[in-house]
Amino acid sequence: MGKRKEESISKPGSHKRQRQEYTDEHSDESNEEENSQSSADSNLSLLSTVGEVGIIESIQLKNFMCHSMLGPFQFGSNLNFVVGNNGSGKSSVLTALIVGLGGKATATNRGSSLKMFVRDGETSADISITLRNRGRDAFKPEVYGDSIIVNQHINLDGSRSYRLKSKSGTLISSKKEELIGILDHFNIQVDNPVSVLTQEMSKHFLQSKNEGDKYKFFMKATQLEQMREDYSSIMKTKENTCIQIEQGVERLQELKLLYCEKKERYKSIGFVNDMRNHLEDLKHKMAWAVVGEMEREIQPIKEGIRAEEGNTEKFVQKLEECQAKLNEAEEKYKAIQDRLITISEEAQALHPQCISLKADVQARRKAVNEAEVLYNRFKTELKRLGKDDEQLRKRIEELKSSANQVSEPEKLERQRKIAHLREQLKAFRDEEIMIGQQVDQFQQAIYKCKEEHARLRREDCDAKQALDAKQKQLRELKDSKTNTLKRFGPHIPAFLEAVELAYRQGRFKHKPVGPLGAFIHPRDAELTLAVESCLKSLVQAFCCDNHGDERTLQLLMSKYYPHGFRPQIIVNKFQNNIYDVRHRGVHHPEFPSVLTALEIDHPVVANCLIDVRGIETILLIKSSRKAREVMQFNRPPKNCREAFTAEGDQVFERRYYSSDYVRPKFLSKDVEAEISHLEEEIESKMAQLTASQQRLYSIENEIRQNEDHLHGHRRHQKELQIKIRTTNAEIADLENMEEHQSVDIHTLEDEAEENKGKMESVKKDMQQQSRKMEELKNILQVAEKNFEEMKEKIHQVEEIAGPIKDELNQADSEVENSKRRLQHYEEKQKEHLACIKRHKELLDAKEKELEEKIAQARQIYSERIEVSRTVKSLDAEMNRLRERINSENDRHGNREEIVQQFHDAKERYEDANSKVKNLKKFIRLLEEIMTQRFKIYRQFLRLLSLRCKLYFDHLLRIRACSGSILFDHKNETLSIIVQPREEDQAALNDVRSLSGGERSFSTVCFILSLWSITESPFRCLDEFDVYMDMVNRRIAMDMILKVADSQHHQQFILLTPQSMSSLPMSSHIRILRMQDPERGQRTLNFKNRNDKEDDQ
Repeated sequence: MGKRKEESISKPGSHKRQRQEYTDEHSDESNEEENSQSSADSNLSLLSTVGEVGIIESIQLKNFMCHSMLGPFQFGSNLNFVVGNNGSGKSSVLTALIVGLGGKATATNRGSSLKMFVRDGETSADISITLRNRGRDAFKPEVYGDSIIVNQHINLDGSRSYRLKSKSGTLISSKKEELIGILDHFNIQVDNPVSVLTQEMSKHFLQSKNEGDKYKFFMKATQLEQMREDYSSIMKTKENTCIQIEQGVERLQELKLLYCEKKERYKSIGFVNDMRNHLEDLKHKMAWAVVGEMEREIQPIKEGIRAEEGNTEKFVQKLEECQAKLNEAEEKYKAIQDRLITISEEAQALHPQCISLKADVQARRKAVNEAEVLYNRFKTELKRLGKDDEQLRKRIEELKSSANQVSEPEKLERQRKIAHLREQLKAFRDEEIMIGQQVDQFQQAIYKCKEEHARLRREDCDAKQALDAKQKQLRELKDSKTNTLKRFGPHIPAFLEAVELAYRQGRFKHKPVGPLGAFIHPRDAELTLAVESCLKSLVQAFCCDNHGDERTLQLLMSKYYPHGFRPQIIVNKFQNNIYDVRHRGVHHPEFPSVLTALEIDHPVVANCLIDVRGIETILLIKSSRKAREVMQFNRPPKNCREAFTAEGDQVFERRYYSSDYVRPKFLSKDVEAEISHLEEEIESKMAQLTASQQRLYSIENEIRQNEDHLHGHRRHQKELQIKIRTTNAEIADLENMEEHQSVDIHTLEDEAEENKGKMESVKKDMQQQSRKMEELKNILQVAEKNFEEMKEKIHQVEEIAGPIKDELNQADSEVENSKRRLQHYEEKQKEHLACIKRHKELLDAKEKELEEKIAQARQIYSERIEVSRTVKSLDAEMNRLRERINSENDRHGNREEIVQQFHDAKERYEDANSKVKNLKKFIRLLEEIMTQRFKIYRQFLRLLSLRCKLYFDHLLRIRACSGSILFDHKNETLSIIVQPREEDQAALNDVRSLSGGERSFSTVCFILSLWSITESPFRCLDEFDVYMDMVNRRIAMDMILKVADSQHHQQFILLTPQSMSSLPMSSHIRILRMQDPERGQRTLNFKNRNDKEDDQ
């Protein structure tokens, strides 16, 4: 019946009614009536707590029936009156309550389908009902809180959906099963007329004059009708089961006869069992004989594998020896390479010092030369002054000793000599000027030759370094023919093996990926140089998943890479999928991006190049003209940052950079072509180096020749200067002889004194310049010494590097020989292991076949049998036995069919017999249970009827009336007899003879009686007082108020067109006064009876 707690009817003072099952069918009815009477009297005076679960807190309607918006209505927890004129929406609220809590449209008697409740002109309707969910009986309080909001959406096609929300508005569920669970938990039955009684239901059952309808109403209200229908269904199932048992018994007799027949036939063929048993034994032996022969076949294979595995150890030792030698050779090569790099670095470091010292020597030498020139000038000046002094003294002496005049012929001769000497002097001076110019020319030629010589020496050194690099690259390319990783460096394979070993040892969280160039392959070979120019050093880079792996990789790199030559390490989180760059990559109908032009073997490499270089935004355009058109003449394509040409040139929107690359170094697929190109370049470099050395030799010879010419011209220049001075002296002597008589001796003596003073001054200057020249020469000697020491040091370093290069080449040859030996033995080992693998595969196949044979043998006979006979002999004997058995079968029929038929008949008979027995047992048990249940049902029906009578009689006495309810359970009728006044005891009238108000009052009494024996968290009545006069309405209202006041844990919702203005003031009473319908009205306002009313 019910699950919810309610006031007890049969036990005074209790706050809940216990559901009981009565087994004493012969108890004293009068005692029950007496106890129930006292219980009814006391029940009306009980006070209970406010309802905590299941009552309706509010309801709101939208586009429902003829109303666009009603509510929200806030209901009190006890007694609620919804008052208003017809059309104001009272019945719509009650209909919405039934429909909103899952009721069918037909249960409302307002429509046959839900779509009829959608307002005309709208596409859907919505109902929102809030149920209280407090106290210890709350439903999932941790999920829903203190209230459960039930939202129902009704579509125009008649479909509906639910949304169950918590008090906070959070959606909890959209399933109807959740709503059914809530209603069952709260014992809400919207289709029960005691819970929700509509006008139509009241007219159909209560106002009907048919006593059978009233009985049905009573049965439906108390849910006894559902219980009776369940019992009827069970009894019908029982009848069907009894029919099945009768049919099963008949079928069982047929199966028993068939079973006996097959059993007799089975016994008649027992004489061939011996031969069949013997055949089975032979089958067992045959199965294990096959296993034995296969085991004997496998044994030689196992022995051969053991012998070959013994030889494997020798290959392993040989490989370890070769690997050790290879490691030793590689370490030696690396050590020599490190020495050579160190020496080269030392030489490179000394070159700037040497250049600086050379410049210092040149500056010192220039200063010394300038000092020598100045000293020589002083010296020449001193010599001139000395000669002048000597000539003056001679002139003075001649003047003093001369007494006679020279003759006229002598004078003419002197003049002729002077003219001749002046012509010689002019020739000497012209020749001196020419010689001076030639000296300057030789000096400039020597300077230019020395500059050219220094430049060629630098170019020669650079050419040697470039030649060494090309030769090294050629060796790496030749090595890459057997191992492509060597294109990235001869140490790369060993380094990657070290990385793999470290990863297996757990030193890396994720194995580093690199070099990146090993994972990328241009789709178009013509774009290889463009790709390499774009990526540059990234082709040699490595990628790590995290910084811990990066530090470990750096530590490993320090052992394999020279300092300063380590590749870049990029830290980028590894992912298994390439980035989706469709929205940010460049798309051109004619030219590919770097990303689309590459085949990338690893998604980590692709993601790394996208993050670091942005390869999805770079175009590859073979023609530089086209590249300029795309990037510079027009607006660059969307998302395009730059482009590269087939020559490796880099093109931006406003800039263009030519490439330093000539050919690809790492990504080219045609290794032979690269080797051929390199060999040609090496030959060209060597020819260039030879020509440079020849040019150096030629310039050195030219410098020596120019220096010889310079020394010769300087000697000739000095001789000319002497001749000029001598000629000047002769001219002066001749001129002085002509004029000696006119020269004053005193003047010559003064001039001689002045000349002597000049000589003293020049001597002092010459001595000072001599000292300065000596100082400069000493400084020059120190600078030349330092310069020579530096040249000697560089020469020594270069001499040391030569043998080391030879050692490096020899070590490289040893590494190659060791690798070839290692490769030879690795191939031998692979062949040996492949042979062992083939034998093992053969052994595995044989063993698998053996296992299958053993499994087959165990299926035939589980225990192993040692068989000495061969498979062939066993097979022959089995064939002979089969022939004899077949001949016997021809005489008696097929034995297997007879045995199978016997077992099938036996199995069917036993199965049918078991089913019949189980069904009979079930029927006996069901009869016992149904007898007990039906007994309890009759007792329950009698007690509920009695309690209803007592409550009805009690309620009539409130109006000073008398009457009773007569139940006829046999004919299923219910009669209500009422006497209007107690003083007229003789006239007991049927309700049909009462006035409309009295009949409505008796109906109210009947409903209140049903309320007292049923459970529901809320009760709803629609226009319960419509046919009552004022007196009966007042009495019925007092009764309802008294019942509601005694049952605060239950909610009452009463719909009436009356004003209810005469109700007493109480916090437990709430009046929802609905406004009269007006045009354009969308929401309904309602007022409480008491503005300070608080829901308790």
